[in-house]
Parts: sequence; structure tokens; C-alpha cells
Amino acid sequence: MLIPFLIPFVIAIFLSINMGGSGTGPAFSAAYGSNVIKKSLIPGLFGLMVFIGAIVGGEETAKTIGKGLLDPELMNFTIVSAILLAVAISLLISNLFGIPQSTSQSTVMAVTAPAIYFNSLNTDKLLFEILPTWFIMPIVSFALAFFIGKYIYKPIRKRGYTISKKVNDSYLLKGLIVIMSLYVAFSIGTNNVANATGPLSSMACNELMVSPNHYLHVLILATLIVAPSFSIGSSIFGDKILQNTGKEIVLFGRIEAVIIAFISASLLLSASLVKGIPTSLVQLNVGAIIGIGVAKLGFRNIFRKTEVDRFFVMWIIAPLVAFSLSLLFTYLLDIMGLVDL
Repeated sequence: MLIPFLIPFVIAIFLSINMGGSGTGPAFSAAYGSNVIKKSLIPGLFGLMVFIGAIVGGEETAKTIGKGLLDPELMNFTIVSAILLAVAISLLISNLFGIPQSTSQSTVMAVTAPAIYFNSLNTDKLLFEILPTWFIMPIVSFALAFFIGKYIYKPIRKRGYTISKKVNDSYLLKGLIVIMSLYVAFSIGTNNVANATGPLSSMACNELMVSPNHYLHVLILATLIVAPSFSIGSSIFGDKILQNTGKEIVLFGRIEAVIIAFISASLLLSASLVKGIPTSLVQLNVGAIIGIGVAKLGFRNIFRKTEVDRFFVMWIIAPLVAFSLSLLFTYLLDIMGLVDL
């Protein structure tokens, strides 16, 4: 009993390592690209803030992943292993290409696969809450960044404040960039950690016959196991992703980087706390980059001078890979008689 029970936790740690690599770029690309923080400090700071975010605000998102889409009674160690392994493989592919990926979208699709297979999908939650959020939030991120860029930032820029060496080298602005990076990492903790802890907590309650009243206690224990692995992933995969996303931020400058980070992190945090919706920080981040970039450079130039357009292909592929693998694993487990429902 112990070994099968531990397998999902081992896979969850592997998944968390990949999530840590993917999340490092959106969180610390501004600080890294602006040379205001040593690269060696990033994994530790990132992991700490992710852990705090998960403990403080990750409960609702974990419930969505662990209970909201698939009947929690179906969350045994074989199904959870299939879900987590499918997500981990899809994210590993993205990390090897150095492209930050939406962990949340891949996880939702991986959970959806066995839910469809066993005819237990909560379609209302998926169709009327999660999917609309995925489409609306990046548009909101773009609109806010465009508005700030055109009507607030651009007039300030014309007066020369943004290119002032005194302003850009001030400790106040450097400190603000670091604070925004920590804020983004905190927001990631409230949303992305749940991709692993949600299924694990439901599984643990089922396998150990824990009362639903103690779900929160199980969730906290799962978080203590999963969250620190984000720091490990940041150390392993973060460098390549920082190089890719840091280049995009450098194009804009430090003040724009603060605006981008604040908008994307705030929207992600609101999705976590208000409805517990698993949402893509990467897409919110790119939405803000495009928004402020269009205000500054024009619509055509933003795609010509950055490489954000190549991210779109991977954003489509990775969730589809996660869904397909999860469905395949579930089918294979079922025909092998390993799905004990």
C-alpha cells in the first residue's frame, strides 16, 4: 500500500520541479534582465515566495483542481499518477525548449481527460468559469497595460523621466523591481502549487479515509512537500527561461517591467482568491508585454522586435499533450485492471 501511495508524491515533486522552472521567467525576468539581482539568489527567493503564496492563498485553487472538475472520489493513486505524469511530461517538453508554459491549463486539461473517460466532468465549472477566465484575463491584462502605457507612461516618457540615468539607477526603482518579482512569485504560489497539491490532497483523503473536514490539513501537508521543489526547478531550468524572457523585458526597460509584473501578478492573484481558477501567469505576462509594447512601439513592431509570437504555438501544444497523455494513461490503466473505482 505504501509504495503505490508514494508514487503520486514522487511524480508531484517531479512536476513541481518543472513548474518551478517554468515560473521563474515571468517572476524574475525583470530583475534578471535589469541586472538588479544576482542569478544565484533567484531560486531561493522564488521558492520561498511560492511557498508563502501557497500557504496563504492556495486553498481555493487546490479545491478546484482536486474537487471541482472530477469527482474527488475518483482521485485514487493510479488516476492521480496519470494526471500528474501527463502534466509533468508536457511541461518538461516546454522547459527543454526554454519556453515558459501554462502549468494551470495543462493541469486542467489533464484532469479533464479522466473526467471525460469516466463521464464525471463538471462541465459547468469548466465551460462557465475556467475557460472564460482563460480568454478574458489575458485580454484584460493587455487592455490595462495598453491604457497605462499610452495615457500614463507615454506622457511621462516624453518628458525624459524613463530614460533618465538618475531614475533608472535609483535604489528606489531597483527595490521596486525586486518587490514586484517577489509579488509575482507569491501569486504563482497561490495558483500553480495547487496543480500538484489539489489532486494529491483528494487522493490522500480517499486512500487514507480522512474526513473531508480535515481536507485543509492534508492540503497543508501536501504543500509542505510540493512547494520547496519549485526552488529546485528554478535552479535546474530557470537559466534558459530567464535568458529567453529576460531579453523581452530588457527591450522595455525597468519602469515598464514593473508595470508588466504588477498587472500580471495582480490578475493571477485575483483569480486565485476570488474564484480559485487555475490561470496562466505566462499568458497574463505576455498580454501585458504586448499591451505596453503596442502603446510604445505599435502593433506591428511589437511582434517584429520580440519573440513572444513563438510562445503561442507551445501554449496550444502543451495542454493538448497533457490531455492526450492523461487520457492514454487512464485508458491503459483501466484495461490493465489497475483503476480500482
